[in-house]
Amino acid sequence: MLHHISFAVNDPLHAAEVVAELWQGRAIPFPHHLGSYIALSLDQYGTAIEFMPKGTVLKPGASTEEPVQFSEFNLGMAGYTATHVNIAVPISETKIYEIANREGWRAVRCQRAEFFKLIEFWLENEILLELLPPNLIKQYLTTMQPENLKVILDAGD
Repeated sequence: MLHHISFAVNDPLHAAEVVAELWQGRAIPFPHHLGSYIALSLDQYGTAIEFMPKGTVLKPGASTEEPVQFSEFNLGMAGYTATHVNIAVPISETKIYEIANREGWRAVRCQRAEFFKLIEFWLENEILLELLPPNLIKQYLTTMQPENLKVILDAGD
């Protein structure tokens, strides 16, 4: 189970606030790195997304006892990335589009092969969040059940 993921973004506070709104959760400062924020879903799994300033990198500590270290490097404009996340949200498709329109960010309903639909929500128009509102989650969860995945995978052989 995935509990949290992090992204480097242009405006960490704003990104965290928008994702918290999608989840109906909360955005708070990330305690270990100034200028970073975390969106908390407030669900029973501790689901969260950390947002760090673009250019932040994580590297191992200098010793075996030292935890992760945050560093900065001049990245310039990174643009798109292969990193993305698929998340369930408790709000309607209509509300998702309202938020996207307010922010000036792309949001579009997409079909993933013949298996399930989702909303592509482009955070800062650069980072892909695949959103599953209540009306789309059942199809996704049905597809991803082990017995159904085996049928799908075996059909490709």
